[in-house]
Amino acid sequence: MTWDLPVPIKVVRDRALKQDKGDRAFVELLLMAGTLGDNGLDALEVACDLTLQTGIVSSAIVLNEMRRLTEAARPAALPETSVATLALTVEPMADCSRYDSLRSVNHVH
Repeated sequence: MTWDLPVPIKVVRDRALKQDKGDRAFVELLLMAGTLGDNGLDALEVACDLTLQTGIVSSAIVLNEMRRLTEAARPAALPETSVATLALTVEPMADCSRYDSLRSVNHVH
């Protein structure tokens, strides 16, 4: 059975199959694409294309590119001014007498 794969995926497949355990690595790529649902093959194609542009073809690089493409967006960082304006309203008080009471008790081990 021959699949009609996009060109970047075919190139990565051909190069992966020449490597040791390349068949297993390529199957991992297909499995990850399958977990992404309908957009999985498109994400795999883009990841393969990006990997081919680097000149170093490795399934680990393709997996990394796929994760970057499909990861959820990170929340926006807080502006620097809001962090600087935070202040304690009630200062904590040190109570060292608690530790002194613990030191006076003899513990048997």
